[in-house]
Amino acid sequence: GYGLIRISSTLNPHPPNLMFPIIILALWGILMTSSICLRQTDLKALIAYSSVSHMGLVAAAIIVQTPWGLTGAMTLMVAHGLTSSALFALANTNYERTHTRTLLLVRGLQLAFPLMSTWWLLTNLTNMAMPPTINLLGELFIISTLFNWSTPTIIITGMGTLITATYSLYMFLMTQRGSISTQFQLLPPTHTREHLNLTLHLLPLGLLIMKPALVSGL
Repeated sequence: GYGLIRISSTLNPHPPNLMFPIIILALWGILMTSSICLRQTDLKALIAYSSVSHMGLVAAAIIVQTPWGLTGAMTLMVAHGLTSSALFALANTNYERTHTRTLLLVRGLQLAFPLMSTWWLLTNLTNMAMPPTINLLGELFIISTLFNWSTPTIIITGMGTLITATYSLYMFLMTQRGSISTQFQLLPPTHTREHLNLTLHLLPLGLLIMKPALVSGL
């Protein structure tokens, strides 16, 4: 994202034949990678594709080269950096105890780790850009920028937001709900350091909405 910001500023004003293909590819990438997330069976692959989908929004907003677009891109990069890192940390806590990343095998962990299940819920809601996190602010800036640039983009960004909510809920339900497998009856407990790690990820996401200028580049 930083590289795109530095390079795109040297191409201002953009030639139309350069702008349109890149933005179309970025928007198409949002739908494709979000759809791929719905078919993932590997937890870490699902989180990784989720990051690619969010970066499609960032790339499109940067290429439009408006103040709102750059503000939204900066905000979403910081927000998703914290969110994606928290999701990978959660995936690692699961893997350290179950030694598998397959979603079909690891179910019902809410029964074994109720507090960790709370972290899963909060992080997935953050990934969906629920208020009061700065994820929502970044996405609103970007969606408004793209809508102002071209009205039909609201269809693609709207579908991308809907699919993001769908695979985030899918990830939560697949890992936390249902009956736990008999092979995972004796699992080691979670540690304070893991909860502290997740607190330091999610607390800034909730607090930065009070002063978003810290990360928005304004």
